[in-house]
Amino acid sequence: MASSPDPSRTSHYVTDAYYADLVADFSDWQADDKLVTDAKTREDCRAFLTREARLLDAHSYEDWLGLFTGECLYWVPATPAGGDPRHEVAVCLDDRRRLEDRVYRLRTGAAWSQLPMSRTVRMVANVEPFATADAGILMVRSNFAIHEFRAGENQVLAGWCAHRLQRTASGFEILVKQVNLLACDQNLRNPSIIL
Repeated sequence: MASSPDPSRTSHYVTDAYYADLVADFSDWQADDKLVTDAKTREDCRAFLTREARLLDAHSYEDWLGLFTGECLYWVPATPAGGDPRHEVAVCLDDRRRLEDRVYRLRTGAAWSQLPMSRTVRMVANVEPFATADAGILMVRSNFAIHEFRAGENQVLAGWCAHRLQRTASGFEILVKQVNLLACDQNLRNPSIIL
């Protein structure tokens, strides 16, 4: 029996169909009639995003990567409306293999973009889950502010995230994380993996 492809070694899942589904999934999902009002679901989503922020602030990148599914995407659009990554530039559009590469390079100590390593504090707020056609998947919107100190300089990045989360027996996993920066079309001065 043939084994299934390893997402850390090949991007076999990033196909035209994957991109078409991505654009469809991230279009028209923030409708009031899809807003989840169940208090437990809302709290579970808030706790999950808070944990993700804590892991990134603590530089626990392997644990952060563990929050993602095997076939995932990390997307930072370079256009205010998000758009279609097939036709528009992105600050970052990383599949599982690329995310693992970023984490590995950070751990080598030779990632020039993080020499010295950034110190960050993230604030996550206004967490709102939205239902999808699949009961096991939620879209979650949250606002964020990231305060970064690196090499004697301070930087503040702000915007909102869209997480496409899959329910699991133990909580959630990230299928797609879209980071929508307010200043996405400006000089971002090395955003690296601090987003």
